[in-house]
Amino acid sequence: MSATAPAKLKVKTHPLVDAAHENLALVYGEWPNTVFVDGCGCELISDRGERFLDMTSGIAVTALGHRSAIVENALKRAAEGLTHTSNLYLTPPAVELATALVNHSFADRAFFCNSGAEANEAMIKFARLAAGEGRSRVIYFDHSFHGRTFGALSATDKDAIKTPFAPLVPDYERCRFGETTDFTKIDETTACVLVEPVQGEGGVRPATKEWMQALRRRCDEVGALLAVDEVQCGLGRTGKLFAHEHFDITPDLMALAKPMAGGLPIGAVLMTEAIADALHPGCHGTTFGGGPVVTAVALAVLEAVSQPAFLENVTRKGAFFRSRLEKIHSNLIEEVRGMGLMLGVRVNIDPKRVMKAAWNHRLLVTTAGADVVRFLPPLNATDDDLNDAVERFATTLAELEQA
Repeated sequence: MSATAPAKLKVKTHPLVDAAHENLALVYGEWPNTVFVDGCGCELISDRGERFLDMTSGIAVTALGHRSAIVENALKRAAEGLTHTSNLYLTPPAVELATALVNHSFADRAFFCNSGAEANEAMIKFARLAAGEGRSRVIYFDHSFHGRTFGALSATDKDAIKTPFAPLVPDYERCRFGETTDFTKIDETTACVLVEPVQGEGGVRPATKEWMQALRRRCDEVGALLAVDEVQCGLGRTGKLFAHEHFDITPDLMALAKPMAGGLPIGAVLMTEAIADALHPGCHGTTFGGGPVVTAVALAVLEAVSQPAFLENVTRKGAFFRSRLEKIHSNLIEEVRGMGLMLGVRVNIDPKRVMKAAWNHRLLVTTAGADVVRFLPPLNATDDDLNDAVERFATTLAELEQA
């Protein structure tokens, strides 16, 4: 891939973009005047033939890149069989995926749904059931993001998206991420503590090992359940199959979603037997969750990303990418942080300005929190892809400094 930045894109009116603004619910703001129709690896290709270097992976979803052969082959095989049966009946892929997830994790049981928000919503409900009478409180942390359904939104620390829907679910309380002095709020009335081992939307903020272990101890002291949200940071993104493995702790529940099926919608809650024992038929459910097509693809993705050599390579590439980002000479950069291939560059200007300026160099990045530009490349991105991203990003920052 050429490291030379292309000329600025010309803004044109696109009939499909016009139709989108007219016919789609406008909850995502303004779309660029570009429509993507194809891709390969780290590249997205527009209907005009423009090639963009994608460092977002669809917000940590296309973990094996665009048009992944693993995903496409699994999808083609699955499409030759059943599309849907509901959870009234069993199909092999869902059982095989649940077995594989249990075998790779702390968990004894799995529940499948369709998204990260659904996974967190289910996880909170399961924790409430398992915690028992007198335990209804949910503890969450500043800068957290757990989803937009009412239960998950109540644990999301972002007033702009919460305030319009107040009042939210009661008995939620916020603590400070990385601080232990707030642990007194975790007591015998707490059902669960909901935490991201690496906060994504809140600014790519990793927890420390000491803090996560102290949090685990506090939960044990008072009998609260520890529920980890690995919707964004799980399944290889940090160089471990599950991010909490970095901290040598065992959670009681875990939510997964984004990269599970390489681009198809699926979520999961993994749990211990003690949690599963509290569940009963009718307490929760889903029509589409765990369908045979998406679970077949997810099984193929899990097989790929769980390989030790694959995870070691994510760790290596993450260290390489971070070192290259840290060597960019720019007065706009304050800090580079993150784990594995989940990296954030904290800047001293509006990160949305950086994101828009990077677009002109056909570099796709996204923001996180108030001051972070986030990089979420495919886990199988090459060193050349990462070098290309760094050079385009450095050029973007240099232009912004001159402006």
